[in-house]
Amino acid sequence: MTVIDIPGSKSVTARALFLAAAAEGTTTLLRPLASDDTEGFAEGLTALGHTVRREPEAWHIEGRPAGPGLESADVYCRDGATTARFLPTLAAAGHGTYRFDASAQMRRRPLGPLSTALRDLGVDLRHREKEGHHPLDVHAAGVKGGALTLDAGQSSQYLTALLMLGPLTEKGLDITVTDLVSEPYVEITLAMMRAFGAEVTREGRTYRVAPTGYRALTYGIEPDASTASYFFAAAALEPGRSVTVPGLGSGALQGDLAFVDVLRRMGAEVETTATGTTVRSTGALRGLTVNMRDISDTMPTLAAIAPFADGPVRIEDVANTRVKECDRLDACAENLRRLGITVETGPDWIEIHPGTPAGPVEIATHGDHRIVMSFAVTALRTPGITFDDPGCVKKTFPDFHRAFGAFARTP
Repeated sequence: MTVIDIPGSKSVTARALFLAAAAEGTTTLLRPLASDDTEGFAEGLTALGHTVRREPEAWHIEGRPAGPGLESADVYCRDGATTARFLPTLAAAGHGTYRFDASAQMRRRPLGPLSTALRDLGVDLRHREKEGHHPLDVHAAGVKGGALTLDAGQSSQYLTALLMLGPLTEKGLDITVTDLVSEPYVEITLAMMRAFGAEVTREGRTYRVAPTGYRALTYGIEPDASTASYFFAAAALEPGRSVTVPGLGSGALQGDLAFVDVLRRMGAEVETTATGTTVRSTGALRGLTVNMRDISDTMPTLAAIAPFADGPVRIEDVANTRVKECDRLDACAENLRRLGITVETGPDWIEIHPGTPAGPVEIATHGDHRIVMSFAVTALRTPGITFDDPGCVKKTFPDFHRAFGAFARTP
């Protein structure tokens, strides 16, 4: 059995940075993820006037409940969707003028529903070029709060940003959601907000957030469940293999750990304890139809091992994967077809037929870290796979190629 130490969760690290920046006192984050996305978030906080002190295993953030420490700032969000959506929302609670921009990739990704919601709350938010996209300016004067309606069917990050804003408002927030994707990520948000002292309840489709502010604390970051999916998939794929990821046990916050339930349905042995999760190969994978709406970041992982199943693998309700770092649904289909696999797609589904992927093939990554890491699993059984941009894994796991290579070489 191989034991793998997975880096900290990107989702948890980003939320913790927001909450720490807004809390009363100094927060220490233990084992935060150090990657392009999270370092970009930390630099964005610094640009806004927050004090962030980074050590190898701990980051210390001095909270500013009244908002950014500067009255004017320029923030570059890099490729990070959490940075690009959370930081303008955080800045809105302060007082000043804050200008945000992002990479070409992030400029393409939408944030219109979030912009609309903030404007409904009285925030003076202006898109400088294309409506609903970066770059944007926030002319902040605090947020009174109140009631609003939100469509989070494109991204749960819209709802997360507004929920985290709630305790910083004068009156609190009542958010009624008309549609919601990736709901487990919202559960992460609620649990973390409560850990930092917030009071938030849910009544049907309405979330009620009290204007409590936040309290600083020492907060441990659990391993990234989405990153763990590549190692779990590899263990399920390779006969005789098993892998244990400590720190992702029965009490884990992240919904993407449910990916192991998909592997169990395909025939892998899965054991989850209080301290970790183990996946073992049984030597065969079964085809299946699975709804991955709530764990869509692991859709490419499943697509990458799908050809090795004994029947078709159909993944449904993943329309939101088309507005990630790239159109992941089409990217998976494109690369699988290059490998000689029969694939069918629709607006929100992909069906992959059994076959033997054949190289040599250069995977078109579209600058998407998850495409690289997913097809690295395919490469375990397919010699000759290379990547046109292997370095884009720096977004969430800079050391991925070394760590996955070492895992692949372990008996």
